[in-house]
Amino acid sequence: MNDLIGLVDWSRAQFALTAMYHWLFVPLTIGLSLIVAIMESVYVRTGKERWKGITKYWMTLFGINFACGVATGLILEFEFGTNWSNYSWFVGDIFGAPLAIEGLLAFFMEATFVAVMFFGWNKFSRGFHLAATWLTALGVSLSALWILIANAWMQSPVGMEFDPAQMRNVMDDFWAVVLNPVAVNKFIHAVTSGWALAGVFVVGVSCWYLMRKSNVEAFKKSLHIGAMVGFIGLLLTMWSGHGSAVVVSQVQPMKLAAMEGLYEGSVGQGLVAVGMLKSNAEDTPSDPMAWKIEIPKGLSYLIYLDDKHFVPGINDLISGRSISEAGDTVYGMSYADKMVKGREARNALRIYNEARAAGDTRTMEAAAADVKKNFRYFGYGYLSDARDAVPPVGLTFYSFHIMVMAGGYLLLFLAIALALSYKRRTLLENKWFCRLGILSVAVVWVCSQAGWIVAEVGRQPWVIQDLMPTTAAVSGVPGSSVQLTFWIFAAIFTALLIAEISIMLRFIYNSSKQNIEKTH
Repeated sequence: MNDLIGLVDWSRAQFALTAMYHWLFVPLTIGLSLIVAIMESVYVRTGKERWKGITKYWMTLFGINFACGVATGLILEFEFGTNWSNYSWFVGDIFGAPLAIEGLLAFFMEATFVAVMFFGWNKFSRGFHLAATWLTALGVSLSALWILIANAWMQSPVGMEFDPAQMRNVMDDFWAVVLNPVAVNKFIHAVTSGWALAGVFVVGVSCWYLMRKSNVEAFKKSLHIGAMVGFIGLLLTMWSGHGSAVVVSQVQPMKLAAMEGLYEGSVGQGLVAVGMLKSNAEDTPSDPMAWKIEIPKGLSYLIYLDDKHFVPGINDLISGRSISEAGDTVYGMSYADKMVKGREARNALRIYNEARAAGDTRTMEAAAADVKKNFRYFGYGYLSDARDAVPPVGLTFYSFHIMVMAGGYLLLFLAIALALSYKRRTLLENKWFCRLGILSVAVVWVCSQAGWIVAEVGRQPWVIQDLMPTTAAVSGVPGSSVQLTFWIFAAIFTALLIAEISIMLRFIYNSSKQNIEKTH
């Protein structure tokens, strides 16, 4: 058992390591592709060569980041086969189909048109080159779309049927998978957050040039576009974040409870604006917060737009407790009940396989019906205790609130930057504003990483919500092998990140000595 736990922990750590490094590059790639396309559109519309130089400058930074994102993304997909082979078999074509579409359509689309972007300036017309730039931006977003569709299915499995003969899930409604509400909100949230991150990045880099009095007019223009894209992106991120919270309350209520550190729910539940959990919060569910500043009834309004609905906490979900609109306490299916149903489904699957081996068709049909009846609780059959279904509350809670607070700060900063770029352009060269802009680049990446942690850690222990926990998803490989590759990947990814940052900083520094409006 200890070997299994070690294998699961190291497999999760390796996947988290790869995903977090990958997520350093992805949002910037998504956002910069849009910003570059906008800048080139200005160049084509105005015909001013200065915009060509500005476009080429940011296109170079996009290209550096794009290459690093591709490298980490490929390794991430390989890990499904090496570390999570049971999962890969269980999900069948449901998970593979979106990834295949991403590879065949989006990736090749990016690869084709990104070449035209970088090497076709003097070989194609302005219009064709601009089209290639916009198609690259579209390809980047489409790539994210299909990956997020696959991820959303893991968070809310829909559009499928379990086939006991194959011991795997089979897609029976492609459009249900594609239009999964989790996928729709995830896609909008991820893409617009990429716009916000890239916008802050462009503002921060522009502030560095303005502080050095280098290429001032070019980077005031860059700052204006970065602030505009970032501000719009962050507004849309917040809007889609609300939509995501509503969907999470429906399909992953335990994640929502962990995000709020909520153990005992209530009608008209408040929303924690900022707070700190007690070290023994799990043992004091009626008062798990050491201190907090709460928005009265805020969580109920966020989810239901009124204060009359009951929002369950962690202990409520485990026990099946709820409160009706009449104010009565009622009990539905508890996690213990779901564990019983899950074991019944697993036992029925065992009977099916035995009957199949014996050629007993009647028993097979009866067992298949029992599997189908209780399959929605299949994953609970692997749990030994109901509290095994509770995610790491502290990490989820703090990540969520760091994301929200950082997002609030960034919205205010981008609003100020955008206003100054319209009305008070001379203030853009103020050293305190420039320093704040450079600092904001670090803040936006912390915000982005915190959001990823909330999405993925908050759904633990499930690799597929309610159907498969991580303990059942891993490959049958020695934990020592995964541990070794973890450290190898950690070294490689860290070296890759250092190389990217070094190349970017060297490019930025060297460009400060040139007139980018003429030399790029």
